[in-house]
Amino acid sequence: MLKRTVGRLRHNSSVVMFGAASLGHVTQEAADASIAHALAHGVNHFDTAASYGEAELRMGPWMPRIREEIFLATKTGERGREAATRELHQSLERLQTGFIDLIQLHAVGDMANLDACTAPDGALEALVEAKEEGLVGGIGITGHGHAAPAVHLEALRRFPFDTVLLPLNYYMYSLPDYREGIDQLLEEAERQGAAVRAIKAIAKGPWAPGQTRTHATWYEPFEQQQVIDACVHFVLSFPGIAGFATAGDVGLFPRIVDAAERFGSMTDEEAQTILRGISGYGSPFDAPTSIA
Repeated sequence: MLKRTVGRLRHNSSVVMFGAASLGHVTQEAADASIAHALAHGVNHFDTAASYGEAELRMGPWMPRIREEIFLATKTGERGREAATRELHQSLERLQTGFIDLIQLHAVGDMANLDACTAPDGALEALVEAKEEGLVGGIGITGHGHAAPAVHLEALRRFPFDTVLLPLNYYMYSLPDYREGIDQLLEEAERQGAAVRAIKAIAKGPWAPGQTRTHATWYEPFEQQQVIDACVHFVLSFPGIAGFATAGDVGLFPRIVDAAERFGSMTDEEAQTILRGISGYGSPFDAPTSIA
């Protein structure tokens, strides 16, 4: 498993980040199998959130055995200081640990949410206090939507976040405004020593009305191995991307791991030819269209 350094946090992390949204609504047995598969394939970076259903509870029983071996990240979606503090302590309890490597402000994809988090008595103050108390190692920010690069660039101007986590895939990078935003964010993050990490690497687009949902993800993911390989190759071809979170579906996880383990087996041109030829490829944040 390829590893890259998580910015100034200096952790030698697997480029595959175990996206624990996949554990939110599965049995403990299914969660155990997925976590075991991750560990067997060298995945040492686990990313969860308080809002991911029962994901933290599913991960908790593993922590006494593996906590020292992994990089553990979670998120708070709260916007006020007191509420974020409560949610963080709940995460520590659910995860059965006294320390989290990275706590992230979750779903900050527009300026209104950024303003709320960074205001006096905002959630950011809670995370700073937690770091001062030795409960967390680093502080990050995440966001969805087309405005995420610009919002996160502004976030880095306001506070020295250790990490940012936002969407990146071939289609979204083909959009001129999004591409410009990602490029500017990567440049500023490199200047500051912050790590940029990706989500939605294998997202095909929104589920269409009436479409049968074959996976647990809120968007339609790619499922063919060759396409997943190309998606993963595209994201990892950015040297400034420290890693990417896997899709929120335990069934897709082994295919994504396989793709990461084969990174380098296709050229940039081969990957782009595959991705360029896909019909119906779009942004998961666009309005869904009918398949009728």
